[in-house]
Amino acid sequence: MRFIQTLKNIWKIDDLRTRILITISFVAVYRFGSFVILPGVNPAHLEALRNSASGGLLGLLDMFSGGAFANASIFALGIMPYISASIVMQLMGIALPYFQKLQREGESGRTKMNQYTRYLTVGILVLQGPAYIYGAIRGAIPGGFWDWVLPATIILAAGSMFVLWLGERITDKGVGNGISFIILIGIIARLPHALVGEVERTIDAPGGLILFGLELLGLLLVTGFAIMLVQGTRKVPVQYAKRIVGNKQYGGVRQYIPLKVNAANVMPIIFAQAIMFIPITLAQFTAKEGGGGFFAPLMDSNSFAYNFIFALLIVAFTYFYTAITVNPTQMAEDLKRNNGFIPGVKPGKRTAEYIDTIMSRITLPGSIFLAIIAILPAFAGLFGINSQFAHFFGGTSLLILVGVVLDTLQQIESHLLMRHYDGFLKSGAKIKGRTGSIAAY
Repeated sequence: MRFIQTLKNIWKIDDLRTRILITISFVAVYRFGSFVILPGVNPAHLEALRNSASGGLLGLLDMFSGGAFANASIFALGIMPYISASIVMQLMGIALPYFQKLQREGESGRTKMNQYTRYLTVGILVLQGPAYIYGAIRGAIPGGFWDWVLPATIILAAGSMFVLWLGERITDKGVGNGISFIILIGIIARLPHALVGEVERTIDAPGGLILFGLELLGLLLVTGFAIMLVQGTRKVPVQYAKRIVGNKQYGGVRQYIPLKVNAANVMPIIFAQAIMFIPITLAQFTAKEGGGGFFAPLMDSNSFAYNFIFALLIVAFTYFYTAITVNPTQMAEDLKRNNGFIPGVKPGKRTAEYIDTIMSRITLPGSIFLAIIAILPAFAGLFGINSQFAHFFGGTSLLILVGVVLDTLQQIESHLLMRHYDGFLKSGAKIKGRTGSIAAY
């Protein structure tokens, strides 16, 4: 009953109702486009692509695009080229002084960075378009380079940029976190298909219903651990003085700085996944199914080499993204400016060093836990679970589901509480979502 009442409260708020309806409209456009096949491609020739995209890395890529990859849709390349461009721009922001300067220029600098990211996205699409055509749908190409491949590449690039535009509109006019929300919709769209496939696999096996029930229980447990990882914090006590006379501080109030165990949220796993998709692109350029040679182990999402490299990338990107999102020096300056201090630690440089030490200590277990959740689908595959359903036992899909859903609920909760309505939780409770998102780019 409380949930139904909350839905009624949502509908009473004009602004929130409009945002939700706009989001639903954009999502409907995105899902419709996922089934619009490239002009000239015979749908009957796509059966081989659908079979190859039913598992492995191609299956994961298909899940990110909500099935558009296997449909040879105009949205087949999805949003991942933009994520790849974002990674490159983040790295350039550390390595090149010009981009470091842009990052310090505030809103104008972010606008320029976003513009460069879009330009780079188009460049990546120009490369990935022919790779997808010659690699994934090479058996269904109806013409030559100039009369079909080039126009199809332009259509694929335009489709991917249109998906990016939809995500940005959801951020501005909808419920927020548009790019993350687009990925979320793609993952949810593949869940029923994966669930049906797993039911068909277990239904004929001895004790199939019990086995399927245990799998669902395991999925719930992993989801619970993922929520704990997203919401986990380490509280650092801070004393705020009411007045300062000389070197003495009088009165004050004690509060806490909540330092997140996983300050980078789901971004490291998305960045690492984008890097692990590179072998697919290279293999498609060579038109060799399965990659072959050096790329063969990296094309198998259940191989030891793939999961080991994937886990290392997640740990590295967790430290990288935490370093660019958490600024201990700025936090220390803000505390000093507001007459605040950490008990037992001198204000200024010592406080910054203390916060940096705490962040380093809690980031390591957070990154390892994130990496373990990311490679759980490989262990699920060892137990014979359908590869499409196994992707939901951790990995990118589960963490994105948890993170984006919590973010969306938090924003809806804020709208409700602002207008003195009860939210999804009891009075006084708060939903803690992720502090950052892909949409930040």
